[in-house]
Amino acid sequence: MIKMAVITARDTVERARAIHDLSPTATAALGRTLCGASLLGQAMKEERASLTIRINGGGPIGSVVAVADHEGYVRGYVGNPHAELPLRADGKLNVGGAVGHDGMLTVSRDIGLREPYIGSVELVSGEIAEDLTAYLLESEQVPSACALGVLVDTDRSVKAAGGFIVQLMPGAEESMIAQLEENIFLMDQLTTVLDEDGELALFDQVLKGFDHHLVGQYPVGYRCTCTRDRVEEALSTIEVGELEEIAAENKDVTVSCQFCDKVYSFTPQELLSLRRKKES
Repeated sequence: MIKMAVITARDTVERARAIHDLSPTATAALGRTLCGASLLGQAMKEERASLTIRINGGGPIGSVVAVADHEGYVRGYVGNPHAELPLRADGKLNVGGAVGHDGMLTVSRDIGLREPYIGSVELVSGEIAEDLTAYLLESEQVPSACALGVLVDTDRSVKAAGGFIVQLMPGAEESMIAQLEENIFLMDQLTTVLDEDGELALFDQVLKGFDHHLVGQYPVGYRCTCTRDRVEEALSTIEVGELEEIAAENKDVTVSCQFCDKVYSFTPQELLSLRRKKES
């Protein structure tokens, strides 16, 4: 009657931090979103399906975007990677303040149909986990609890990252809901459990009092899908006249992937070759 998925993603979030040179608060915001996207993405069974989470809360960090495939591999970015705010009164990173809560969380699921399925909810707090919980309840009508966390070390590297989503299946009794709520309320801090005890301890704490068993384990990581061919395809959509103007400047053109910061360079001759392909 209960389904629970857990992710541990220290290396994944550290990779994102290094690629984008993220501030600690931006690391926490993007890291939480990447973990949430991975959990939701891995739950999709359609091969080559993808899921995108976009958060626009009006805060100084700007937009937060995370994309996951059906295996749970992710990539993402934030609008302002260096955004930083003073710590909250409890000493924690002020993710909610950086993201803002005057806006929307949107989840787009592409399962290979003509149009993706898109659902949106108003942000609850900008803390990501609470907002995803609201999305699952309002947009997908699934009673859920979500917890996401990123622990940033003193050297700004990621010490621990991960989270969980626990969902009730149809027919779950009220007593089960009450027990789950109590377990989550009494559990140790998420990132402490991940850092000190490991991800499997989360099952024991959240599902305390329930018989449960593990049905599968899967690798996840930070994986960008950009290629030179895809960049060429994007450049080929530019109007022929504009391509000629760019080539006439006789300078190489560089295109940077916003997900992995890989840079692709094109000579004027290559741009003119794209023009000829487009004309043919």
